Parts: sequence; structure tokens; C-alpha cells
Amino acid sequence: MALKKNPKADLRLKYKRVFELSIIASLAFCIIAFKFFPDMSKEKIKLEGPQELVNVEDVVNTKQESAPPPPPKPPIPIEAPSDDVLEDIEIGDTEIDLTEQVAAPPPPPKQETKDDDEAVFFVAVEETPEPIGGIEAIQSKIIYPEIAKRAGVQGRVFIKAFVDEHGNVVKAETIKGIGAGCDEAAVQAVMQTKFKPGKQRGKAVKVQVSIPIVFKLQ
Repeated sequence: MALKKNPKADLRLKYKRVFELSIIASLAFCIIAFKFFPDMSKEKIKLEGPQELVNVEDVVNTKQESAPPPPPKPPIPIEAPSDDVLEDIEIGDTEIDLTEQVAAPPPPPKQETKDDDEAVFFVAVEETPEPIGGIEAIQSKIIYPEIAKRAGVQGRVFIKAFVDEHGNVVKAETIKGIGAGCDEAAVQAVMQTKFKPGKQRGKAVKVQVSIPIVFKLQ
């Protein structure tokens, strides 16, 4: 069986009476306040001393104009030729003698046209030009330069020889050299060598061929 609260300790029983008494007290306080203190307006504050008037003027925006360019420099005076100088010039006779016989000008000299040897030389043919006597024939014509001997220069020089249809070397140039005078000696030896001409389809033609020349000290 649940226990019941003591009526003396239950605050909810007195809640309604306390609420009514609080409302009555607040209403009585408001009535007394409005009755004994009716005037609650604020007092006006008087400012002493005259008020100063400030005039505000509109400021006009000033426009900055760029300065004008400087005047151009005066031209340098050039002295004109005087009449005295002109008097010293003599003008020859401008009349043409129609009866005078004038010799015709000589014809212009003939310009010799050189054929481009490299353009007509074959690079690859059926029968390549060969030196008569083999590479040993070229090596026998080599004169070893004294500078190369003293410096101990050895190596292989590659010469490009232009051999015509008769087996003669018309031109020779160095493709790869070793210096010390060996390149010039190899070119000179190739120029002095007779070749068996190269052939294309059984006909002798001009051919350019590469020849290795060996320089070796004994």
C-alpha cells in the first residue's frame, strides 16, 4: 500500500493562495505609485552660449594640364655656294658633230665557264678505279715529313681522288687527316699515281674514289 504525503508538507495545496496574494500585492503597488507620483516627465536641459554657424564651401576640382612640348631645334644653316665659285666652272662644248666617225666599242670579253668536275664524277660504278701497281705503288711515292718523324706522328689519311676516264687523277682532297704535313704528302702521292679507269656498263667514266694512306714509322 502506497504511503500518502502529510498535508502540512504538501506545497501544492498552498500554491493557488500564494499566487492570488502576489497578484493583489502587485496591483496595490501600481495604484499607489500612479497616485503619489503622477508627474514623471523629463526636464529640458538649456544650453548656454550662442551657437556658431559653419559655412561649408564646395571645393572645385582643379585639372592638371600637361606641359607643352619643347619647341623644335632651329635648323642648322648650310652655306650656299657663292657666285664666285660657280664662275670657276668651265662647261665644255656640247655640240654634236654628225660627220665625225665613231669607232664601235670592243666586244665584251668572253667569260670562261668552268665545268663542275664533282658533278660529273660517279660515286658508285660497276668497276671501281684501281691504282696501277696497287696501294703499294702509292705508298712507295710517300715522302714521310721530317716534322712528323720528330713528333712521332702515325696514322691513316683518307684521300678522295677524282679519276677521269683516262685514269689520270685530276684532283685530290683530304677527307680525314692526321696533320704534321702527312696530309699534303698523301695528296701529292695520289696525284702522281696512274689509275686503271673505272667503268660503267663497259664504258670508261669519271669516278671519285676514297683511298687510305698509312703513315707508320719503321
